[in-house]
Amino acid sequence: MNPPLPDTSESSGSQTVRALLRLREMILAGELPAGERISEPVVAEITGISRTPIRTALVRLQEEGLLEPIRSGGFRVRAFSVDEIRDAIEVRGTLEGLAARLAAERGVATADLEALSACVDTIDRLLEHGDPDEARFTGYVEANARFHELLAASCRSEVVQRQVARGNALPFASPNGFIRVQAAAPDALQILLIANAQHRAVVDAITRREGARAEALMREHARIAQRNLQATLANPRVMDLIPGGRLILPET
Repeated sequence: MNPPLPDTSESSGSQTVRALLRLREMILAGELPAGERISEPVVAEITGISRTPIRTALVRLQEEGLLEPIRSGGFRVRAFSVDEIRDAIEVRGTLEGLAARLAAERGVATADLEALSACVDTIDRLLEHGDPDEARFTGYVEANARFHELLAASCRSEVVQRQVARGNALPFASPNGFIRVQAAAPDALQILLIANAQHRAVVDAITRREGARAEALMREHARIAQRNLQATLANPRVMDLIPGGRLILPET
């Protein structure tokens, strides 16, 4: 009897993740500019990864919105209009608002509320000494991302959580999408403090089971990203601070 074939599903999955991460990195870094055609053989040659996991990675990047299929086969890197980015941020704020409202209405376990509050407290400590240095800013980015992840999970709806994750996959719509631009602004510390005050108010609204208030606060919170987008458009020199910033089409 021939020995069973080895299970290669794990290695294939890890190759897909490696291809996905590498391609996303190349797109966001501008190595693959908007309009660039991407085909499986070319990517296989660049990355040294076999074509099957590359094919899966390309489809996932299409689902994230970074690639679009072309009629002749393969994909090309997408460009994004300012209106599309505004809409993506609005969708994110709406979905996070829904998550906050459901969390408040359904109730959140004490441990989960404490985890949300811990993120807020961490950010407060990082900002209490004034404008953050690189290390404290990195801590802020991590705590901010963690807060938004916990918030999405707190609504106890896999449907809503999945849609929030899809919206956040676009680099411009995620909570940290324009954070570098925000950090470079003259009033950076003030805005970071306001953003965290909104975090704390959302946790308070959820704790008090005030669904409408929690929803309104998260939708307002997304307006900070809209403000940062406007700051970017007004000062194109900061475009390189944004992952994938070169994919943004100029306003006409």
